[in-house]
Amino acid sequence: MSALSRRLLLAAAALAPAGCTSLLPGGGAPPKLYTLTAPTDFSEKRPRVAWQLLVDAPAAAAALDTERIALSRSAISIDYFADAAWTDRAPLMIQALLVQAFENSGRITAVARESLALRADYLLRSDLRHFEAEYAGDGPPTAHIQIAAGLVKMPERAIIAQRVIEARMRAARNDMPTIVDAFNDAFHQAARQIVDWALAAGR
Repeated sequence: MSALSRRLLLAAAALAPAGCTSLLPGGGAPPKLYTLTAPTDFSEKRPRVAWQLLVDAPAAAAALDTERIALSRSAISIDYFADAAWTDRAPLMIQALLVQAFENSGRITAVARESLALRADYLLRSDLRHFEAEYAGDGPPTAHIQIAAGLVKMPERAIIAQRVIEARMRAARNDMPTIVDAFNDAFHQAARQIVDWALAAGR
């Protein structure tokens, strides 16, 4: 390796943020995969609805439409954790988990992914606006999830209700499994809100 090549590699290593994706090319070990779970604890006092729902995959900016686990150290920056990834692109993972959340509520006749092109009474459309671990100063990050949801009446495709759902949960420690636990807790908060809101709006 030439002296110039060594200097370029050292400069790239110096620029790589600690705990984030390396700027250096190469193989290395594959990332450890993580996923979230759907909430199961729903109030049994809520009435059951007699209609069917399709859940669309959330729209998302390119920075969040990825398997990589995003982090932010300021309002204008996005980076990614090294050696860690979601099991699927974030919007597709959230779509599948929301379907499970509606199923787990036990309060809806039928629910499925929109990609199956089934007939339904309503369609849940959404935008994934935040899905990152936010660092502010020292200490562990806060998992931040924000989803703007719209309930669409079918087949008219008329939006009958809209709401922005937001949840934050600070990680107990600054390690990857604990940060994913914080994402999981925040998602449970957001998913319960989405299920309760959508079923009430459709009714």
